[in-house]
Amino acid sequence: MKHVALLVAAALIGPAALAQTDTTQATPTLTPLTFYGFVDGYYGYDFNHAATHDRPAFLYSHDRQNEFTINQALVGVRYNNDRVRGAVGLHAGTYVSANYAAEDQVLKHVFEAYAGFRPFAKAWLDVGIFGSHIGFESALSKDNWTLTRSLMAENSPYYESGARFTYEVAPQLTLTGLVLNGWQNIRETNQAKALGTQIQWKITDKLLLNSSTFYGNEQPQDSVIRRRYFHDFYLTYAATSRLSVAGVFDVGKQQSQGRRGYDTWHTGAAFVKYQLSDQFSTTLRGEYYYAERGVFINNITPARTDVDFRTSGGSLNLDYLPTPNVAVRVEGRYLRARNAIFQHDDGFSRNYGNLTTSVALSF
Repeated sequence: MKHVALLVAAALIGPAALAQTDTTQATPTLTPLTFYGFVDGYYGYDFNHAATHDRPAFLYSHDRQNEFTINQALVGVRYNNDRVRGAVGLHAGTYVSANYAAEDQVLKHVFEAYAGFRPFAKAWLDVGIFGSHIGFESALSKDNWTLTRSLMAENSPYYESGARFTYEVAPQLTLTGLVLNGWQNIRETNQAKALGTQIQWKITDKLLLNSSTFYGNEQPQDSVIRRRYFHDFYLTYAATSRLSVAGVFDVGKQQSQGRRGYDTWHTGAAFVKYQLSDQFSTTLRGEYYYAERGVFINNITPARTDVDFRTSGGSLNLDYLPTPNVAVRVEGRYLRARNAIFQHDDGFSRNYGNLTTSVALSF
């Protein structure tokens, strides 16, 4: 998830936020109240699929196959007068069904809902539900370089609830500290709180560095504490006006069964995006995911005898933007696992391939 959802959606609605308070003025001014929306309709097809419309359990976005459906439909409103700000956004779709399955039936349809103010210049304090501070890819598919999400993005938070303090040290450097209910959950699941940090440093106009961390106990209240440590790192570089590249690496540790040592997972991805023309672009992605004893991706409480999870693969997509707020996308993807974990029509296999198409509208 590249940026938190607040920054992503603000970019989507920027043109709509302009209004003139005086028709005689040559320069428009920003109105504090803005509305926004996003719809992502898609069709996916899995090769050699089993008798199900579900994609593998660790894929949460665009997770249905051989079905025309909506990944995410979103409408919302924001207020920002540069001293106070807030937002309320509601959404539905297969993304919601998969990622919010454990949430309250009412809260699962809340994309964002927060209130904030400036405690002093260049700082914001927000409380509520907002986009995750972790990751290169976000919940809004139009703003990601690829249509489907990488394994690392699918298995790290898209959203969070808690308190977020953001401070702009300089135009190129922003620091964020968070106190959260937990790892992608709106409702609290135990009596512990989690902590998070984020550093975003725009080293040059072309080079951006991000470092995000998470620390907390994410076990249910009646379970033994297993503390989780996680770090997300990514770097983006605009090599030319047409070519952009990004590298992402995540590493996490969680206390093992009996709290003897740690189960570790690490995952990486590389992206190469090329602008073919004003309306066409393509992105190549390579990725891998390793989880000791399948920690987190298979089970948040793995036993010491559980098998490791190892998968790698790649994707290639073609994007067409007939207008600035419409994206038509086609993507092919292939994954290969060390063990036979993918269910096919004739049993389980180490190989998995799919094709996904999407039309997305933002306003």
